[in-house]
Amino acid sequence: MQIYVCIKHVPDTAVNINVVGECGFDESVKFVMNPYDEYAVEEAIQIRKKAGGEVIIVSVGKEAATKTIRSALAVGADRGILVKTDTQFLDSSLTAQALTKVIEQDGSPDMIFTGKQSVDSEGMQIPYRLAAAFDMPVVSDVAALSMGDGNVTVEREIGSGSREVIEMTLPCVVGAIKGLNEPRYANMVGIMKAKKKKLDQIDIADLGLDINAAGTKLTELKPFPERGKGKILQGSPQEMAEELTQLLKNEAKVL
Repeated sequence: MQIYVCIKHVPDTAVNINVVGECGFDESVKFVMNPYDEYAVEEAIQIRKKAGGEVIIVSVGKEAATKTIRSALAVGADRGILVKTDTQFLDSSLTAQALTKVIEQDGSPDMIFTGKQSVDSEGMQIPYRLAAAFDMPVVSDVAALSMGDGNVTVEREIGSGSREVIEMTLPCVVGAIKGLNEPRYANMVGIMKAKKKKLDQIDIADLGLDINAAGTKLTELKPFPERGKGKILQGSPQEMAEELTQLLKNEAKVL
């Protein structure tokens, strides 16, 4: 099987992001693999172990994203491909087109894995755009997966603790979420092997895409406002209700 996993190089959610200019931020912060993508990588490796084939990691991003691709190779993926861009926030349509072009040029996918969304731009479009481009069935928010007789059966989170059970034929696209599996950690042997694994780099300009045809454009980044301190109300229930009403009216201005 040829299993492609689309991952993204994103700022660690634990770091403080400092906005620079209108649309940039201080990129000296720690970057990691998009957390949802970790589950996609692990599931692909587990499937390869059972069914054979290879796991190919594909990413669209700056050259620094090679570090994140290497981290996927270190836990067991076979090779990687980076589509180089000069921006962190590439339009979802162009990202999907770039991923599609690269995968088409590289091979014939039996499965394509992604995370359900990226934690920086949170577009939540890539699984569906890839499925449309390859004319494949797609399910996102996948929390359980099994295979048999050319079919894939998945359980999809739909909220309130409920799940849908869906069966798809191969090839297909799967968007992973936390709980699908337990991602493994890279050991020293895996890290050393990853340095020797093939990692191709392709400039997005060489894919024949119209870079200026983006459907969306980032116009401004703003830091999230700090939350105000909470207030503890005291007194009788009536006194607290009256004070709360005044706070909502005069400070929060929601009444």
